[in-house]
Amino acid sequence: MLTLAFAFQTLAVRRPQLDAGIYAYAKAGFGEYAGFFSAFGYWASACVGNVTYWVLIMSTLGAWFPVLGNGDTFVAIALASAGLWGFFLLVRRGVREAAAVNRIVTVAKIVPIVVFVLIALFALRPEVFADNLFGGAALEGTPLFEQVRGTMLVTVFVFIGVEGASVYSRHARRRRDVGRATLLGFLSVFAIFASVTIVSFGVLPADEIAQLRQPSMAGVLEAVVGPWGAVLVSAGLIVSVLGAYLAWTLIAAEVMFVAARDGDMPRFLARQSAKDVPTSALLSSTVLAQVFLVLTLLSNDAFAFALNLTSALVLIPFLFVAAYLLKIAVRGDGYAGLDGRVRRRDVVLGALATLYVLFLLVAAGLTYVFVSFLIYAPATVFFAMARREQGRRVFSSRELVVFVASIAGAALGVVGLALGWINI
Repeated sequence: MLTLAFAFQTLAVRRPQLDAGIYAYAKAGFGEYAGFFSAFGYWASACVGNVTYWVLIMSTLGAWFPVLGNGDTFVAIALASAGLWGFFLLVRRGVREAAAVNRIVTVAKIVPIVVFVLIALFALRPEVFADNLFGGAALEGTPLFEQVRGTMLVTVFVFIGVEGASVYSRHARRRRDVGRATLLGFLSVFAIFASVTIVSFGVLPADEIAQLRQPSMAGVLEAVVGPWGAVLVSAGLIVSVLGAYLAWTLIAAEVMFVAARDGDMPRFLARQSAKDVPTSALLSSTVLAQVFLVLTLLSNDAFAFALNLTSALVLIPFLFVAAYLLKIAVRGDGYAGLDGRVRRRDVVLGALATLYVLFLLVAAGLTYVFVSFLIYAPATVFFAMARREQGRRVFSSRELVVFVASIAGAALGVVGLALGWINI
């Protein structure tokens, strides 16, 4: 994941003229259809990711209100839907108002995390931590690679968002700040992720942690200080998740707006209000999130389904970013006047990032990749609409091949769901 963060940082410097990098890099490197796939995939990933937030909120409240279950009951979906559209109305009032709310939330959500880490650190039992280093009894005999493979999509989900500065690059005063923000974001997330995980494994055995309901962090703190610990973490989580939801609502709309402004999405998605809000893109994002929120009723584990699909959808856009850095570094495009060591470093960086994403696609399992094609393939309607609006052919010969491949992937997804070898 660090190599991907470095890839975004490097491209922000090498290609400062490209806005909304997660989409623009794919288009610049591999054509308009690739750019469309990247924009749509990232947008869909953000929308499905927003569903995980509502499921997690309802699951948290479910500890006190059983009717909400694990966030997957009809009542939970109804309340989540109300929240979904409430935030739509908030953001529609203006980006600045939403950003001000997000700054307050950012401060508020840090406090419970710091409190959790400090208390758990003092309560850490070395013998419990030592036992947990080997995964507990449930993982005895499981090869290390299989253990790593099982964490792939979760790891991706944790770090989705470090590229957020690249998405909003058109608002940056200096493009170098985009790269710096990307690395600072990665290091901040890594520090929190590692700290919370390490101290938790010093409090309870891994097998017990695995049995805790979401959010498991609440159960860990409750084991140390009693019920008030669970209340503190749950309150902090709800504030944190609502802030994350607000930020991702803005990011999702931004990606679709920039793509529409550049002619790679239908024109209606480029509409803006007088308050600088991409209204059509915002409405489309909310509608898609609503659809997937309802679909969680059909899944065996609503949170895991939304989390894994979020990660699978973002892998294609990440692959295009890594491959684009590799491409320009190998060709030396934009490296005139620079030390040869800089170019060689970027070749290595691009290659590592590309190999990592390819590894993710394989190691995480192809189940959700095929399911993601069920979303990618029909989305080509938007691409066709944009081309027709410009009076152009829908596909070039190369783009037609990619379209056929996406249809084949979607067909495999349908067959897999029908025959039961793909379970959601």
